[in-house]
Amino acid sequence: MWRLAIAKQRPVTIGVVGAGLAGLRCADVLTRCGFQVTILEARNRLGGRVAQSDQLGHVVDLGPNWIHGADDNPIMELARDTNTYLHAVDNTEAIVGPQGTLLPDEESRKYNELMWSDGVIADAFRLSNEHFSSIDPQKSLYDFFVEKSETMFLNDSAEEANRKRKTFLSLSRIWSTYVGSPITRQSLKFFWLEECIEGENPFVAGSYRKILDAVARTAKEQAKILLETEVKQFRGRRSISGTGDELQGPTLVTVSGDVYSFDEVVVTTPLGWLKDHKKAFQPELPQRLSDAIDHISYGHLDKVYITFPRAFWLGQMPGTGAAPGFVHFLEPAYAESQQWYQSCVDYANMGDYAHPTLLFYIDGPQSKYIASIVRDTTDPQARDKRLLEHFYPFYTRLPHYASSDPACVPRAVLATAWANDKLAGYGSYSNFQVGLEKGDEDIEVMRHGMPERSIWLAGEHTAAFIALGTTTGAYWSGQRVAERIAEAYGLGAATSGPKQTELKTSEAS
Repeated sequence: MWRLAIAKQRPVTIGVVGAGLAGLRCADVLTRCGFQVTILEARNRLGGRVAQSDQLGHVVDLGPNWIHGADDNPIMELARDTNTYLHAVDNTEAIVGPQGTLLPDEESRKYNELMWSDGVIADAFRLSNEHFSSIDPQKSLYDFFVEKSETMFLNDSAEEANRKRKTFLSLSRIWSTYVGSPITRQSLKFFWLEECIEGENPFVAGSYRKILDAVARTAKEQAKILLETEVKQFRGRRSISGTGDELQGPTLVTVSGDVYSFDEVVVTTPLGWLKDHKKAFQPELPQRLSDAIDHISYGHLDKVYITFPRAFWLGQMPGTGAAPGFVHFLEPAYAESQQWYQSCVDYANMGDYAHPTLLFYIDGPQSKYIASIVRDTTDPQARDKRLLEHFYPFYTRLPHYASSDPACVPRAVLATAWANDKLAGYGSYSNFQVGLEKGDEDIEVMRHGMPERSIWLAGEHTAAFIALGTTTGAYWSGQRVAERIAEAYGLGAATSGPKQTELKTSEAS
């Protein structure tokens, strides 16, 4: 009732911590409802993990590259409204075997079908959706792949079947580059939380820049934005009288010692940051919320862009009519460093936004290793040399590579190194690893936040189950928190998007 009383007396003030998609969308909805909004952002820019660089001579995304699911997706609508160039990446794959040679096209297609075309991934989603309550929390997606592989290639000789099973299991590690952690850590029990919105998954070849600008527009026009303002302490609403009738609203304390008071505070910092800063909340977090933050894992997906004078690899891959959209390098015995799985996307086939660049996705231990090179090598030339040496064994396996051809000599390299980024929580986005027992409940607890203390949480880790870990999820989560606050103050908001309580239609509901 006190919220309704405040709304009748004066403008309601809201502090939004973080200017990523969640914070910007939250501020958008709140300002439209008449709230006075202040955004406190530790970086010197808007966007959070949505960021771009033109260091290569072309604008590329440091954060998300994809839109996950085109059907009824507000990010897809924003892409259309802003004429952001999207590209449907060819699903064909080239696979470079452990000895550095390309696998035959027919064999590669077979592996692709076994994995994706109503294959093992689809089977795993069905099992997780329909029977997740009975699945051992310690069972991984990789364990499921191993089980399924035992029924494959039964018409081949024992030796050939074993070779193909080994190759297929090696290729399964592509999932690691989706979630930012090894597939051996992916929970099968909560694999259903990785399902996204229906529809195509376009690559944002034109970058997220115009989408970000559109999401930020209202906040930039109507909210107060404080950049380079890092919050170090969150004090919840509390009583300042013996009877409890007088309440002091939540306050934020910055690293520079400034104190800001509001009626409500929305915390949109990444999950990884929350894990490292639970003690920043006073009083301490409720035990169930603290546990939820601990339980949901945080991945380490990073990217390395390598650009060349010309896309030397274009032209026909052996036995095919066109270059594939993806190239996978399976446990390379020819690499002198760790034999990490590699996967890359070809920018040279991106239509109007094509440029001679290879995008390597890296995860987990490799992501941390590359980040250590970026962190520890202070000389830019020495850093780039070390990065290119790491990827040399891979791009030199592409078609038409010749050491004497100047087109095959990289012109520039860029590593995203989110694993070094304190404000990003030293990682990328949430994922769901083995050992997780009540993942859906953990997300709901974070989603609920602490409204009794006037502290709310938003971000991809609090999103609708169909959008966790995505830009769409971040956007929707900020919107939904704004709607909840507006409802609490009797200032309803007319917005679109799924209710955050939306569940899959299975035994989890």
